[in-house]
Amino acid sequence: MYQLSVEQHFDAAHLLRGYHGKCEALHGHRFRAVVKVEAAGLDGIGIGYDFTELKRHLRDILSRFDHTSLNEVPPFDKINPSSENIARTIYDELKPRLAGTPVVLAAVEVWESPESGVAYIPD
Repeated sequence: MYQLSVEQHFDAAHLLRGYHGKCEALHGHRFRAVVKVEAAGLDGIGIGYDFTELKRHLRDILSRFDHTSLNEVPPFDKINPSSENIARTIYDELKPRLAGTPVVLAAVEVWESPESGVAYIPD
């Protein structure tokens, strides 16, 4: 089994509704999103999946979040734009894009700082 990863960043502001602390105020992050896929084997030229394609899919998803107030962007206009919810949203949007490819989406990580991040790994 091979695990491939790509990483991209986006800048956005958010606030956490119902949070009792400084994160209830509008603030910004340079978010880091890491996508991990698994390939059971390699193709004829020795790759599990094209990094360029995986990065393109991730970039397409993140482009609607970049330089926004996440609380105004669906689905975060209804749910809190926590790192946990951001990771799950990226996963849910990326999974159908990978249908029919030789890889399985294994996890999505979202880091809001160099020290604080979350991974969404489905059951």
